[in-house]
Amino acid sequence: MTFSAWITAHYEEKGPVAWLAFFLELIAAVTLFLLMLLTCADVFGRYFLDNAVDGTTELTEMGIAILVFAEMPVITWRGGHVVVDILDKMMGSAVIKALGLLAAFLMSTSLYFLAVRIYELASRSLRRDEITEYLQMPVGYIIEYIAIMSWITAAAMITYGVYRLLFLSRD
Repeated sequence: MTFSAWITAHYEEKGPVAWLAFFLELIAAVTLFLLMLLTCADVFGRYFLDNAVDGTTELTEMGIAILVFAEMPVITWRGGHVVVDILDKMMGSAVIKALGLLAAFLMSTSLYFLAVRIYELASRSLRRDEITEYLQMPVGYIIEYIAIMSWITAAAMITYGVYRLLFLSRD
């Protein structure tokens, strides 16, 4: 089985969206694996060598930011968020689709403007040369990553998310 055939078999998305989903999930998986190794090394060093890994807290915070924001577009366009559908049986499918479109528009608009503000904070952080306390790493780049992934999530929601809502049935 070729790699392309494996992607087609294991991802419900089609075309470049499947490759983007794979790439983002690969980033999340590698980050999670590295966080596991970091935690194991820190615990081993702390209890057996009496010396913890310096900057573990900072690296863990950055890793969690990378992990969460790499998965956010994938979860969003798959519709993986928590949904309360108490009234769905009382409403028609047209009303439910209209409410879904409204929700998609509000989510993508909110994420867009949130990302604009986050990017402004990242620019300010880079201008001021803000760094982490122990490892002396610039924090502005991680904040920029969060803004960019929020923009990608907004775009994914308004494009592929709406496509799924309108054209793909969820039985």
